[in-house]
Amino acid sequence: MWRALKETKNQDKDLPQRAFDIQCLNEVLDGTLYDDLEHPFHCETDSTKAYVTLRQRRPSVRSNLCALVVEHTASLLFSEEHFPTIESDDDGVGDALQAIAQDKQIAALMDTAVIAGSVGSVAIRMRVLSNRLYFDVLQTQFLTPTWKANQPDVLQSVREQYKVKGEVLAEGGYAIPDTDMQADFWFRRDWTESQEIWYAPWRANGKKSYSAPGKVDGKRTVGHTLGFVPIIWAQNLAKPGGNGIDGRCTFDKAIETMLEIDYLLSQGGRSMKYALDPTLVVKAPQTSNGELVKGAGEALVVSEKGDAKLLEISGGGTEALIEFCKCLRQTALEAINGNKADSDKLAAATSGRAMELMNMALIQLCARLRITYGAGALLSLFRMIAKVSQTGKLVDSNGERIEPIKLTKPLKLRWPEFYAPTWADKTNEAGALSTLTQGGILSKETATRSIAQEYDVAADEELARTKADADVQQQNAVALKAAAPKPVPDNSGT
Repeated sequence: MWRALKETKNQDKDLPQRAFDIQCLNEVLDGTLYDDLEHPFHCETDSTKAYVTLRQRRPSVRSNLCALVVEHTASLLFSEEHFPTIESDDDGVGDALQAIAQDKQIAALMDTAVIAGSVGSVAIRMRVLSNRLYFDVLQTQFLTPTWKANQPDVLQSVREQYKVKGEVLAEGGYAIPDTDMQADFWFRRDWTESQEIWYAPWRANGKKSYSAPGKVDGKRTVGHTLGFVPIIWAQNLAKPGGNGIDGRCTFDKAIETMLEIDYLLSQGGRSMKYALDPTLVVKAPQTSNGELVKGAGEALVVSEKGDAKLLEISGGGTEALIEFCKCLRQTALEAINGNKADSDKLAAATSGRAMELMNMALIQLCARLRITYGAGALLSLFRMIAKVSQTGKLVDSNGERIEPIKLTKPLKLRWPEFYAPTWADKTNEAGALSTLTQGGILSKETATRSIAQEYDVAADEELARTKADADVQQQNAVALKAAAPKPVPDNSGT
């Protein structure tokens, strides 16, 4: 069914095949995959009275199961309560980067990146404008990266190229003849280690024109002194043997099943509507004027040998359909490690550990995505920020100066638990940490850092407060001891 649906879409043969594949996956993600089908589901015939097959109709029910799984994984990775803490052995580096992440809403940026990258890859672009940092997420349908030959994990350049109508270019300030307003042009832009290169648009005349060298647009081309390509390329669920551009799609194994569910539920909806208004069949009617009026308030008179029946359907078919769709949904979720837990069956509050065990498949998927978007993309983003801060000119959203961040030690991410612990979980955790610190097995600093995000505190600041409280208590104890009256010697026995 998925292959047949893709055949209804217009593919631009001048673009690489991956551009069309990503386009189709994006349509699954945003729910527009059926928009190319002309006929609504309730239309069984077209204007010529020819029968319209089911696959030529737009389903009236859309489950959006694939998008649901993607959004679940994104929320477990970079929502407010799941965003990791940045740590470093360099003094103040972790807190400085954490402050920048909060100021620039990096959590929302990464949440968007996870959703956009679920089709296979995503690009995160950094810009420095008026000494302020700006980030945005770029879909990779029309992007092509080039890696350094001697450093295959470092970008040498990224090219953006797609078709655009002449009238759109004219609105952007390009000089386009009136006769070419509806003609297709190639738009190209390159990001390198020292420039953002714009090219003058040229006519799209077949596949060979895609690889034309192009003429650099000197007016729009800008240079920079970053020394690196200001883009982070993340391959979703990357695995050995890939094409080096895209990873594996998060939801590709569930698309066929999702289509089956959508069409089955749409057909089931039609049967339910039919059951509410069944067709009347009359054999040899005997009416006064030959007209048949259908309704509860109208009596139907037939001859002695006549008959009248309602073509009804039983509810057994609907129940079987619902059960089958539930089975299909479970199968699709198993294929892509989705969340199969049923909230209706949770009668009481459940501990965080129990929730993890219940949703183990989804947790395993998120754990794999943490490698791509956490240890890969997010840490690369922070290293990029630290490198740019060395200019000493950056300011935050309030205009306050961002101090240069010098990295001499590796950055680390401390991830919170996937599910928030209950108070019983916190009590058990506190008891365990207390036992470990008192026994000398765990340092107080390590214990504080392990629960800092859980209690929404900065580890360094909390350690400083704890030390200050301990110093005050010690000073008070010394003062009380000094103020205590000294015992009077008893000389009565001498």
